[in-house]
Formats: sequence, structure tokens, C-alpha cells
Amino acid sequence: MHNMPYIAAGTLAIFGLYIILFQRNLIKIAIGLSLLEIGVNLFLVSLGYREGGQAPVYTMSPMTGEMVLPVPQALTLTAIVIGFATTALLLAIIVGIYRHYGTLDIAEVRRLRG
Repeated sequence: MHNMPYIAAGTLAIFGLYIILFQRNLIKIAIGLSLLEIGVNLFLVSLGYREGGQAPVYTMSPMTGEMVLPVPQALTLTAIVIGFATTALLLAIIVGIYRHYGTLDIAEVRRLRG
């Protein structure tokens, strides 16, 4: 079961991509984008994991085993913050679209554009 994080990350990314490509509601598309981001973040964290590895933040830990890679964790933390800001901006744009057009359906917004 060492591949379980990769399977979960792939499943989340595929569900998110499916929602982004095949849904017409803007809120559902925002949820799909969040699922895709979560899948990518889980993949990045899984890349840095080592079985029996120690956290590199302990400076006095014995150097008997391997350390867990800190770079994917730092990249994931940065990606979470950027994803949060992107989702907040996307939801603000969706609220503006709803106020202007009165609908969240992409096809209807395209038809009413003009």
C-alpha cells in the first residue's frame, strides 16, 4: 500500500479535471479547480515522503536514518497559500458574474454577453 497516496492524488486530480471540463455551473468549476489543486498538493507531499524518515527540523536528532525531504513540503505550503488566494479571487469573480447576469451557467453567460 505504498502507492496509496499516489492513487489518491491521481483520483482527486482526475475528478477535479472532469468537473472543470464537463460542468456548466461556475461554482462547480471552482470546486473542481480546488480538487485539482488538492490532488497536486498531495502528490508533491507524497514525493518527499520516505519510510522511516525523520523530520529535518530537529537539529539534535541522530543521523541514523534518512531525512524526509523538506523542499516538497515548502512548495506545497506555498501552493496552498496561492491556491487559497486564487480560489478567493475566482469566487469574487463568480459573485460579480452572478450579480451582472443573474445566472451561473456558462452557456447562458456566453449567450447573454454582448
